[in-house]
Amino acid sequence: MTKEEVRNRYNKLIGKKVFFIFFLLFSIILVSGISASMGSANLSIWEIYSSILHRLFPAYFEPGWLADVCTWNLRLPRIFMGIVAGFGLGVAGCVTQAVLKNPLASPYTLGISSGAGFGASLAILTGISVAGGNYLVIGNAFLFALLCSFIILGLSNRKGATPETMILAGIAMMYLFAAMTTILQYFGEAEAVKEAVFWTVGDLDRSSWPKVTIILGILTCCLPLLIIKSPDLNLMAAGDETAASLGVNVKHTRIILMSITTLLVACIVCFTGTIGFIGLVAPHFTRIAVGGDNRFALPVSGLLGALLLTSADLVARRILAPIILPVGAITAFMGAPLFLYMIMKRKREYW
Repeated sequence: MTKEEVRNRYNKLIGKKVFFIFFLLFSIILVSGISASMGSANLSIWEIYSSILHRLFPAYFEPGWLADVCTWNLRLPRIFMGIVAGFGLGVAGCVTQAVLKNPLASPYTLGISSGAGFGASLAILTGISVAGGNYLVIGNAFLFALLCSFIILGLSNRKGATPETMILAGIAMMYLFAAMTTILQYFGEAEAVKEAVFWTVGDLDRSSWPKVTIILGILTCCLPLLIIKSPDLNLMAAGDETAASLGVNVKHTRIILMSITTLLVACIVCFTGTIGFIGLVAPHFTRIAVGGDNRFALPVSGLLGALLLTSADLVARRILAPIILPVGAITAFMGAPLFLYMIMKRKREYW
């Protein structure tokens, strides 16, 4: 194969990856439009888009007050929360699996979500929290998610930040915080326990523009740092010794990437609760679609995570309407069969 043929083949592969990115963007916009038009108020897609375009071109579009209120105060915050949270969880899952070189690694299996669940349960069941008012639960969830991650990083650093020590430390933290949450719920009042359990399932009902802005701000800060480190992730996939021989400080890079991922996940789960399977399934689909190059895998995992979460939320809102199911349960229902299908149909090893 000549050099020109190799270059043409490489450009063709890059073109396919770029096309897939635009396909995901179009799909997210389409699902978001459908989701925004569905609800207890009977509004058409045109009324929804008219309300959105009115903010950009007020002289050309005049939506009704009902469409404007439903779109901007109720539906769009929920949709954008699904997009930014799904994007963040997808990226976090991709980084976690690449850093730990384990296809089962995710923010949930590493105990970060369990730490957030314990913090939220502590605030709901006992009223003990580092914050007050509207941030009573959120503050505790964020603090204990970070605490859990720092314990994992500390234990890993003490024994050498290898993938095996991080995974074992994460599993230990997951079971520890899950056990403490169960003990709290055992002694809690019935209504408080019900609220705590509902929070841990994961939901987008608590969405608002300020919360979306906070997650978007953290995502904007974390994503460029992760993408800058993506070439190091590619080298680490060949083995720690190979990466070190090529100039990568493997231990330092692994701790930095896990710290950034921890901050991102902690920020998301403290607002949404525990939403599983997004950070596990999205990176797998991504590697099947675009390969293992993390320069593309990171943003594609994020887009796929956003599409999966917004789609799951649409199903949660409509499957038993007007009852809205928790989106965390829907992602588990969707994720489990998809994951099993991928295992059964996989024809090649992409790790």
